[in-house]
Amino acid sequence: MSHDHTPRGDLASAPLTRRDRRRNRAIAVTALVTVWSLLWGSFTWANLISGLAVAAVVLTVFPLPPVTFAGRLHPLGLLRFALRFLFDLVVSSAQVAALAFRIGHTPRSAAIAVPLRVRSDLNVTLTAEALCLVPGSIVIDVDRATGTLYVHVLGVRTPAEVERFRRSVWQLEARIVAAIGSAAERRLVAAADPTRPQSSADRKGPRA
Repeated sequence: MSHDHTPRGDLASAPLTRRDRRRNRAIAVTALVTVWSLLWGSFTWANLISGLAVAAVVLTVFPLPPVTFAGRLHPLGLLRFALRFLFDLVVSSAQVAALAFRIGHTPRSAAIAVPLRVRSDLNVTLTAEALCLVPGSIVIDVDRATGTLYVHVLGVRTPAEVERFRRSVWQLEARIVAAIGSAAERRLVAAADPTRPQSSADRKGPRA
C-alpha cells in the first residue's frame, strides 16, 4: 500500500546534473566549514584547514543523500541574516548568563513544535543549525515528513512566550529563505500562514 507523503513546501525538481552535484557539494563543504568555525568561536586559517579536512571526511565516509539547492544567493538577504544572527547570538548569550547567575531561581523550559513552511531538507537543516548555535535553544528532534522542528527552549514560562518563540523561528526561516531561497520558496513564505492547529504532543505546553 503506497501513500503520498509529499509535504506542502517540497518543490519538485529534475534529476541532478553533474554541475548541480558539484554546486551542491561546494555548498555542503561551505556550510560544514562555517559551522566548524562557529563551534570553535573564531575564523582562523587553522580552523579553515581543519574544517575542510573534517568536511572531506564527513562527505566521503558519511555520504548524504543529494540535497537540491533550487535557490540562489541574495547578498542583501545574506547580510540581513548575518546581522540579525549576530544580534540574536549576543542577546541570547546575555539572557542565558543572567539566568545562570540568578540565585534561588529554577529556570523553566519548554519543548516546542515548530512546523516550517519550506520543508526541503536544506531549509530544515539550516534553520535547525541556526537555532542550535544560539544559546538557550536546541533542536531535540526533527520530523522530516512534516518539516517540523522540536526545540527545547530555556526560560519559557507561559503559553504567550511559547507562541513568541514559535513566531521567532518562522521569522528565522523567512530570513534564511530571503538569503538563499528560490523565487518559489520566497513566494511560499510570503503567502503561507504558519499558524496551524497544534499536535497533541505540542499541546502539553511548557514543562519544568
